Amino acid sequence: MLGAGVNSNAGLVGSIIVDEQNFDWRRIPTSWEDFRSGRAFRGAGQKFRIEAAPGTQVSRYMFNFAEPYLFDTPVGFGLSGYYFKRFYRDWTEQRAGGRTSLSYQFSPDLSGNVAIRAEDVLISQPRVLGVAPLDAVLGHTQLYSVKAQMAHDTRDSTFLPTEGHYIAADFEYGFGTFQFPRWGLDTRWHHLLRERPDGSGRHVLSFYNQFGITGRDTPIYENYFAGGFSTLRGFQFRGASPQINTVEVGGIFQNLSSVEYMFPITADDMLRMVAFVDFGTVEPSVHINWDDFRVAPGVGLRISIPALGPAPIALDIAFPVAYAPTDIRQIFSFFVGYSR
Repeated sequence: MLGAGVNSNAGLVGSIIVDEQNFDWRRIPTSWEDFRSGRAFRGAGQKFRIEAAPGTQVSRYMFNFAEPYLFDTPVGFGLSGYYFKRFYRDWTEQRAGGRTSLSYQFSPDLSGNVAIRAEDVLISQPRVLGVAPLDAVLGHTQLYSVKAQMAHDTRDSTFLPTEGHYIAADFEYGFGTFQFPRWGLDTRWHHLLRERPDGSGRHVLSFYNQFGITGRDTPIYENYFAGGFSTLRGFQFRGASPQINTVEVGGIFQNLSSVEYMFPITADDMLRMVAFVDFGTVEPSVHINWDDFRVAPGVGLRISIPALGPAPIALDIAFPVAYAPTDIRQIFSFFVGYSR
C-alpha cells in the first residue's frame, strides 16, 4: 500500500506499507513459482507488517509480527521494532527500540496482555537551555519498561463506534536511566439514542476519559501532554500543557474528558456532524488547579469515503472558554483516521 495523509497534530506524512494477514515465517520459498502463486511466507494466520512513513514533522519506520495462537494455545505473541523521529516545538526526539508482548483473550470482549519494551532515546536541539527537566534528558538515555493491561471492549466499530464501551486499565514500570511507576485508565462509552428502521442514521452520545498518574522521576519525554485532536481540541498539539520558561514540560497527572453528540446529515451516512465539549487538565503534581482547567466546546464534521477505508476524515472547530494563561490555542483541527 502507498499513501499520504495530513493532520493538525503531525503535519504531512507519506507511507509505504507491506501488510500480510496470513503470514507464515516457516514457509520459505524454494522457487520463483512460490512467489508467483502466493505460497511464499503465507498460510499460518500470522500477521506481519513493514511500514515506512516519512513526514515533515514525524518520521516512523517499523515492523510488527503477531502470532495469535502461540504453540497452538490461546496465548498471542507480538514482536515489533521501530525507529521514530519527531520535531517537537521545544526539542527533537529520536527513538529506536523494540517491544515484545504476550496476550490472552479471556472472552470475546475481555483481553489482557503483558509487554516489555526497550528504547534508546535521543533528545537534541533544545529551543531553550536551562530548563531542568529538559536538560536532564539531553543526549542518549535508555528506557525499559514492563506493562500489564486489561481491556474490556464491546464497541461495534473501532473507527466510528455507535454503541458499546471500551475500558482499559494498565500499570507500567519504567527503568533504565530513570525509574518510575505509571497507572492509566482509559474509558469510552457510546450510547445509541435513535436510528432509522434499517439501522442507518444513528444518533450517538459518547463519553471519553483519559486518567493517568506517573512517578516524579518520569523523564520529560514520557510525561503527559494535552492539546490537539486526540486530547483537547481548541488547543495546539501539546499546547495545553504545563510550561517552564515557555517550554512545554508536560505533567505527571492527567484527567481529560469529552462529551460528544454525533448525528447524520446525509441519508447515506457519508456526512455526520458532531457537537462536543472537551475539558480537563494536565498538572505537574497530583491535584487539579482549577485556575488552569481547560474547557473547549465545539462542532465538527465526519466524512466517510468508502474508497479511503473505514476511517473517516474529521474536521473540528473548538473555542476554548477556560484555559491557562500560557496555553497555545488553535481553533481548527483535522485528522484522517478518527480515533479519540
